[in-house]
Amino acid sequence: MRSLPIKRLTEELLHTIVEQARHSPRQRQNYDFHEPSEKVQRFLNVLQPGTYVRPHRHQRPPQVNGFEFFLVIQGEIGIIIFDESAQILHTERICANGSTRAIELPEGVYHTLVVLRPDTVMLELKEGPYNPSTDKEFLDGFPAEGTPAAEQMVKGWRGYFG
Repeated sequence: MRSLPIKRLTEELLHTIVEQARHSPRQRQNYDFHEPSEKVQRFLNVLQPGTYVRPHRHQRPPQVNGFEFFLVIQGEIGIIIFDESAQILHTERICANGSTRAIELPEGVYHTLVVLRPDTVMLELKEGPYNPSTDKEFLDGFPAEGTPAAEQMVKGWRGYFG
């Protein structure tokens, strides 16, 4: 019998990615199920509390849908949605065992993620192909990743989620 190119999300794979996220300076780690050139991006994003996701949005060319879908498989995150002047419009908890387990953001929505539990695992879906130079448009007025100001920002954002 020939081997089929089936991709699996196993406990062993989760354990490996969680360990990588725990030891990453960014406190997060992606695992792609897709190739960068594929039309559908599907990947795991493993995040640890304290990671800083600089507020951003996705603006795609007209032929590409700029939505972003998050399904929390393990753990819990908070999402903060901003307007173009960096004012908070909405906050929402997404939890693997909660009443809201997934959310889809439409194109052009500024957002950030706040990790509320260790070893949080999300499945993300976006339309590709992935282009790192155009994937994100950062919201003005927020610190760069890896700075003390970014660490303070994350601590403040956690307060929105108790």
